[in-house]
Amino acid sequence: TPEVEPFPYDPEHARALLEQSGVSLPIETTLSYRDVVRSYLPQPGVVAQDLQAQLAEIGINVTIDVQESGTFLDNADGGNLSLHLLGWGADYPDATNFLDYHFGAGSSAQFGDKFEEITVPLTEGARLADPDARYPFYVEANTAIRDLVPMVPIAHGGSGVAFKASIAGAHSSPLGNEQFAVMEDPDDDNIVWMQNAEPIGLYCPDETDGESLRACEQVTEGLLAYEVAGTAVVPALAESYEASDDLLTWTFHLRPGVTFHDGSALDANDVVMSYLVQWDASNPLHVGRDGNFTYFQAFFTAFLNAPSE
Repeated sequence: TPEVEPFPYDPEHARALLEQSGVSLPIETTLSYRDVVRSYLPQPGVVAQDLQAQLAEIGINVTIDVQESGTFLDNADGGNLSLHLLGWGADYPDATNFLDYHFGAGSSAQFGDKFEEITVPLTEGARLADPDARYPFYVEANTAIRDLVPMVPIAHGGSGVAFKASIAGAHSSPLGNEQFAVMEDPDDDNIVWMQNAEPIGLYCPDETDGESLRACEQVTEGLLAYEVAGTAVVPALAESYEASDDLLTWTFHLRPGVTFHDGSALDANDVVMSYLVQWDASNPLHVGRDGNFTYFQAFFTAFLNAPSE
């Protein structure tokens, strides 16, 4: 939303605002990050040190805290971190993936208390299918994010993948979901893949890090999928589907002949169970690695039978 003008870099004005607030200086705080390389954050330690130096200029003393990747993400989701470096890449090509996931009504506590000035327009925008009708709500939400500052955007980067020249079917995905099943090494029956870090876990609905999700892409299949190296929706476990005009009812027609590793056939009950174990917090399979199921809560706001705080 280019209508939302960013604030200019002005440390003198920042110092003046701190003085006007009556807060006692210096402020002591901690900046946490995980030492995992990303295309948008290739040197997290350098960025952390730069932020530390800039904040020191206005009276904020920062202690840098490096955490193990899984511990960091769990602490961020739990709202246990003050300042922290966090990046994001697209899971699907829509504004809800970036805005609702982080700032919507069902988002985790990673950015602190929620603001209705942000959650309300995001909810309204997500209800609409017409891009032109949705757009004003995202301008409103982005303006509120700028003014209320639950987070500060630093950079926006692309992604790239390098392959050995002999790999057939090599491709880079804009969603980070390269599909190894379509690749082949003519000299070997294996594909060796190197990435930023080890997967944190493989209970896929309960993970959010890119390393885990790329591995999950190879061993799970949805009703629909994205085309190889693109974002066009293609059939997967569902041959076809229809949606009601209000987008509240979706009917999927399953692909026949799909079996699990034990030979049992895929049916509608399996689809329902896949959603139920995420939705129902009392389900014995609703366990995962840490039990946060952050994606599900971000998309659908709340769990069934959620435990009391």
